Amino acid sequence: MKIENARLLVCGGGGFIGGHLVNTLFAKGAASVRVVDIKPFEEWHQKHSAADNRVLDLQLRESCVEAAEGMDGVFQLAADMGGMGFIENNKALCMLSVLTNTHMLMAARKAGVQRFFYSSSACVYNADKQKMHEVVALKEEDAYPGMPEDGYGWEKLFSERMCRHFREDFGLETRVARFHNVYGPLGTWNGGREKAPAAISRKVLEAKHSGLHEIEIWGDGHQTRSFMYIDDCTKGITDIFESDILEPINLGSSELVTINQLVDMAEDIAGIKLKRNYNLSAPKGVNGRNSDNTLIEKLLGWEPSIRLRDGMEKTLAWIEQQMFAGEASR
Repeated sequence: MKIENARLLVCGGGGFIGGHLVNTLFAKGAASVRVVDIKPFEEWHQKHSAADNRVLDLQLRESCVEAAEGMDGVFQLAADMGGMGFIENNKALCMLSVLTNTHMLMAARKAGVQRFFYSSSACVYNADKQKMHEVVALKEEDAYPGMPEDGYGWEKLFSERMCRHFREDFGLETRVARFHNVYGPLGTWNGGREKAPAAISRKVLEAKHSGLHEIEIWGDGHQTRSFMYIDDCTKGITDIFESDILEPINLGSSELVTINQLVDMAEDIAGIKLKRNYNLSAPKGVNGRNSDNTLIEKLLGWEPSIRLRDGMEKTLAWIEQQMFAGEASR
């Protein structure tokens, strides 16, 4: 199925990834885009005047039926989630996102939707394969035997299976991508739901502008991760949506860094060096995680085009603008 001339629904379109995705869909020639989010419209990360914007609670089946009516394709990004600090302390809330996924699949089937994209996560991967800092990049088959991140990861893995069985039993064409740490401008950067690149950028900037040249780092800083810039993410989403790939596939960068190296990078961009205080009792997630992109490169020729350093420069600059904008409005 092609995006061009299609009527498309973006669930969670008021969020970070969803807002950027709407721009991409319009740029690719979608006939119409319906954008749905539970947040009040004024709190959406981006607002699109050309879209059909609706505030709906997609945990409710009737809201999903309304959202899916008349659509050719669905991008299901809606979820109650955030960075590691949020998902480790809100396991029940994360699990409740299964209501949204279940009701959207049912509504999509009822509405005769041709294709359904589901945004899964690298948190589905078996925790035993992520105990070491010197991580071996995770292949798609490493999700089984199942031992995902408690709460959030289990919900994602279960919903992946639902997508599979809706395709096999009901003929709803489903596509699933496992996101690996998406970051960039126009994302959450404070309040507790932000992810590592935004949190570290904010902390470095706060230390620089306050004159208190210290930073708290969660864990020992040796945890390893990869981070994917938002523009690479939205291209990957649309490539996977239009593809014939039936099984879940990695969507992430394979550029591995430690958290300490990410802090080094943010400090260098900001032009400052900080004293590091390590909070070993704070949520830190698995010790090591990286994306094996062998399959997506082979099947789609997709690979990230934006280096982490370049993406961090853009992200940090945008966060700094938001900080000063907030101060100016007080």
